[in-house]
Amino acid sequence: MILDIVLVGAGLVLLAKAADQFVLGAARIALVMRISAVVVGAVVVGFGTSAPEMLVSAAAAIGGDPEVGIGNVVGSNVANLTLVLGVAALILPIGIASSTLRRETPLMVASVVLFAWFVQGGVQWWEAVVLLAALAGALALLIRQGGGTPDPELEREVAEYTKRAHMPRLRVEVIRTVGGLVGTVVGAQMLVVGAVSLADQAGLSGGFVGFTLVAIGTSLPELVTAVAAARAGEVDLIVGNLLGSNLFNSLAVGAILVLAGGAELDAPRLLGVGVIAMIAVALGVWVLMITNRRIVRWEAGLLLAVYVGTVALVGPTG
Repeated sequence: MILDIVLVGAGLVLLAKAADQFVLGAARIALVMRISAVVVGAVVVGFGTSAPEMLVSAAAAIGGDPEVGIGNVVGSNVANLTLVLGVAALILPIGIASSTLRRETPLMVASVVLFAWFVQGGVQWWEAVVLLAALAGALALLIRQGGGTPDPELEREVAEYTKRAHMPRLRVEVIRTVGGLVGTVVGAQMLVVGAVSLADQAGLSGGFVGFTLVAIGTSLPELVTAVAAARAGEVDLIVGNLLGSNLFNSLAVGAILVLAGGAELDAPRLLGVGVIAMIAVALGVWVLMITNRRIVRWEAGLLLAVYVGTVALVGPTG
């Protein structure tokens, strides 16, 4: 058990550090290629911070533990909009841009609902194709809409996030990105092996471990990014990152679970309580954004309470 705990701890640390470098390198490469700030914030950073979920879920499916992978997706989607958004909003109330309400939020909610529908009974290969097609359509829409009027505030926040005082060197950032990706792959494998072994020894379901321990671990890049952005007052980047991450989790990671080894499931509480909570959180946060155009501190406390309550309801037998 000690070795498993060491594997989980080392995997979490490596995931957080390597994924951060992967996202940073990818964002800088996108800027060198003159991709718009909207696309960098919602697509590049969103995809990059979903890389741990993607790799962990794929590793779990290949290893014959699809419940861990599905629990990871559902748990990460819930954690992003409750735990991560709640912590960030406690640091600084988060204003919501009208463009986010029109563009990213409806796509995020639709992707979560589509994944929730397909995951009941196990995602089949043709459903994976639909998820990938939906991802391609969502990305095309985001890129097309993001290519219009520039957003000076978001451009400033992206520049601050990438720590860019001048245009980065492409070769250096390619090395950073590849190294970060390799580190993320290794960290994901360590986390899955350790977490599955701990679950077996403790009598916990794979779905519950995926929903809690693994999901929190793979959400560390989003949490690190959100806290840093909140401290710097870069609220547009926080929301775009979390919404983009949930979109990729639902569509890309959901499809890869099937392609990596299938997703036949026997986890009634995860597919019941967990999936319902995932949809309710997505819709609830959308309502909060629409009504006040801000996530204030009392709402942040509510989001954190929702996360704790959801974990309790899913339960260790998942």
